[in-house]
Amino acid sequence: MADDRVYQVVVNHEEQYSIWDTQMDIPAGWTAVGVSGSRAECLAHIDRTWTDITPLSVRAKYAKTAS
Repeated sequence: MADDRVYQVVVNHEEQYSIWDTQMDIPAGWTAVGVSGSRAECLAHIDRTWTDITPLSVRAKYAKTAS
């Protein structure tokens, strides 16, 4: 079955990415990043952009201990 929906890429405060159907309200805590398209296009954008899946709070904690 073809997926004709249009998705948008969203990100949360931990810099974790997901896709969300544009016909639905974005859940609290998530923000659109300005990229929309097919599921495959949005997932390809995430693959290119989200290169470190470590949550922001964990990266910040390790940055403090490393300095």
